[in-house]
Amino acid sequence: MTSGFFNGIERIQYEGVDSQNPMAFRHYNPDEVILGKRMEDHLRFAVAWWHSFAWEGGDPFGGPTLERPWHPQDDMGRARMKADIAFEMFELLGQPYFCWHDADIRPEQGNFAENLNALEEITNYIGEKMQVSGTKLLWGTANMFSHRRWMSGASTNPDPDVFAYAAATVKSCIDATHKLGGENYVLWGGREGYETLLNTDLKTELDHMGRFLNMVVEYKHKIGFKGTILVEPKPQEPSKHQYDYDAATCIGFLRKYGLENEVKLNLEQGHAILAGHSFEHEIAVAAAEGMLGSIDMNRNDYQSGWDTDQFPNNTPEVALAYYYILKAGGFTTGGTNFDAKIRRQSIDAVDLVSAHIGGMDICARGLKAAAAMIEDGGLDAALSDRYSGWNTPKAASMLESSLEQVYDRVIDEDINPAPKSGRQEILENYVNRFV
Repeated sequence: MTSGFFNGIERIQYEGVDSQNPMAFRHYNPDEVILGKRMEDHLRFAVAWWHSFAWEGGDPFGGPTLERPWHPQDDMGRARMKADIAFEMFELLGQPYFCWHDADIRPEQGNFAENLNALEEITNYIGEKMQVSGTKLLWGTANMFSHRRWMSGASTNPDPDVFAYAAATVKSCIDATHKLGGENYVLWGGREGYETLLNTDLKTELDHMGRFLNMVVEYKHKIGFKGTILVEPKPQEPSKHQYDYDAATCIGFLRKYGLENEVKLNLEQGHAILAGHSFEHEIAVAAAEGMLGSIDMNRNDYQSGWDTDQFPNNTPEVALAYYYILKAGGFTTGGTNFDAKIRRQSIDAVDLVSAHIGGMDICARGLKAAAAMIEDGGLDAALSDRYSGWNTPKAASMLESSLEQVYDRVIDEDINPAPKSGRQEILENYVNRFV
């Protein structure tokens, strides 16, 4: 028996590029084989519980616009109803995964013990639904940014009691993720940062954050959790400055605290844009250091200048993201989650489903374009040609030389190099052939 929330919406099918049906996939065919692997296994889609079911449609200037049958989200009965409807949507879309924050799936109860009881109750209920549906958990995480207790951070809070509360919260969420067979656990430090340096001891806060993350890794191994621990970069908002600014900052932090072999990155397109980067830049940086874990596939409104969390709709951007993911070997435990929300004027159930259809199709188009570029080999050939000078023994040996030896070579051989074109426009035209 269904809830009736999705009345009139049938299971979404793949109908191909010529379909005029707005409630069908035109590009996402889970069984299509791309580079020797099923499309579903490449993309590993996951519905994000928070924006899809917990978000009520508010913004900084106005209250909720989305009136759902599980609102207000303040008791366990409505939490179970929300879970029922979530799994109905997973079934409609054929989504293999989902992901959650603890505060998305259970109501706030006021103290830790009551929140823990609520979390255990709802994850038991979700576990039963997972067994029936076959839908899996991509990752779980703790919301340590919404409640007022986190206003000065969680692991970086100047109050040791808040640090303790954060540690207990993360333990409970790792336990729940482990129980549900989650393939990753994510930590996002939305308030791990500062509003002003006038009341902030940077070194102390970073040291506490480093120790906190080491405690998480130690606990993961103690309980035998086989999933990957992920951290998620973002430069600011809600904090003025967040310590997990971008991929490079996070990698430096992880190396400083001895975590580079234990923790990988969950990268979000919208966060990359806020940091002044492209999404493919963040992916390439993480991949170069062996720290690419998973992605949040959303976008920002480039006119707004803040984290608008919109569904992807730009094939060229998405294609380049998947190009660098595929070049790095693809996902292992990670995947593609839609950390995206419908607009607050899109109030109907069909809007929620349609947003996911569109996002999944754009990702499928991007994946196919990325795979075609890899099979064609044009970008690889251009890179190989540009760096070919380093393939000579003389050039290679220079990296083992001293500064004085290189100096002597320039003098002895009268080296006076002429600039060589980077061919950027030609390569941009090349990419556009595929997207």
